[in-house]
Amino acid sequence: MTAPTALRLRWVKSSYSAANNECVEVAVSGGGRRVYVRDSKDTTRPALSLSPAAFAAFIDHTAAGHQHR
Repeated sequence: MTAPTALRLRWVKSSYSAANNECVEVAVSGGGRRVYVRDSKDTTRPALSLSPAAFAAFIDHTAAGHQHR
């Protein structure tokens, strides 16, 4: 994602975010075609771009208690 695109997105951080800023931020592109995820500790790094379906699958998997080991 290019820097100008990142500047136009409205980034949202979870209300469960730790006080030390160790969280991710999420933004949805206009029209909802892409979901972007970035590290809240370093917002200058490129964001991960996902389809809405892939992001929903990630949320479902996480909510079910699955963890990457």
